Amino acid sequence: MLERGKRKRTKHVDVFFGASPVSRSRLGLVVAKHGNNIIQRNLVKRRLREIGRRLVLPGLDADGRNADVLLRARHSAYRANYAQLEREVMEAVEALCSEDS
Repeated sequence: MLERGKRKRTKHVDVFFGASPVSRSRLGLVVAKHGNNIIQRNLVKRRLREIGRRLVLPGLDADGRNADVLLRARHSAYRANYAQLEREVMEAVEALCSEDS
């Protein structure tokens, strides 16, 4: 995925986008410790997972795309709120989808 797909970097998240080898869209998360504790790390993971579950995957399904999306949290994601992460992820996915067309 990291080698064969497209990447869009934002302030808080790196979004990787590629064709899915299966018949549905999938979401992956990478949230490194970056010197933070497990509580902070789990908060970032929950936020990104919820953004993917509520917005990214349904949007891809509505467009009829089978794509793999990998969200990698950057160090600054620990200081971002949900709205910032949601806006950045959605803008990046929309940009990658328009490039892919």
